Amino acid sequence: MTTSTPERSSLVDISEFYHTPFYCEENVYFLCKKLCTSGIADARGSDLFVVFISNEKKQIPLWHQKASKRADGVVLWDYHVICIQKRREGDTPHLVWDLDSSLPFPSPLTSYVSETIRPSFELFSEYRRFFRIVHAPIFLQCFASDRRHMKDSAGNWTAEPPAYGPIIAEDGAVHNLNEYNEICAADVMTNAGSDSINAVFTQKLGVLANEGVGQRILKFLLSI
Repeated sequence: MTTSTPERSSLVDISEFYHTPFYCEENVYFLCKKLCTSGIADARGSDLFVVFISNEKKQIPLWHQKASKRADGVVLWDYHVICIQKRREGDTPHLVWDLDSSLPFPSPLTSYVSETIRPSFELFSEYRRFFRIVHAPIFLQCFASDRRHMKDSAGNWTAEPPAYGPIIAEDGAVHNLNEYNEICAADVMTNAGSDSINAVFTQKLGVLANEGVGQRILKFLLSI
């Protein structure tokens, strides 16, 4: 496998970012904040997009994941969250920031898609992935999690939580993670038209699309 390493990646130390296993949504929340404050991204995060990957059955395959025990790094996640950064400098590739990936950090978008998403790999219907694309400035304002999804029926943690406190949204909401990672067929966009693009920039939950439409929406977002 060969991948090109982004020029800026030599300046990025992955250890400087919060990473708690199995809390990918919180990891991406703080990753976006770090990219904004460090000058790697726009100060408001206008060049960042948060992408939730899941499906109705909560079983989506992704390759090259650190949590995997297999040589190909495949993991069947219930959902996963990544950050995509739009780049404007000439031929500099758009980037994917995935703290759970074993690929270069960050990775060029085209390499990440081919190696991690593997769109050419034929999947059974129960493993087909859907993408919820949210503009980072909206996500940073609206997202909240009190981590209730990480407790079993007896109230015990299924995975050790981060040391910092839960994330509370600007409007005072304490938990809405379920709104982001739940997939409902009725909410899935079937085209990459102006309505879907507008939803990314204006709606709390962005736009939900299947894999093909999601990739077309991202391609348009990264071109404007």
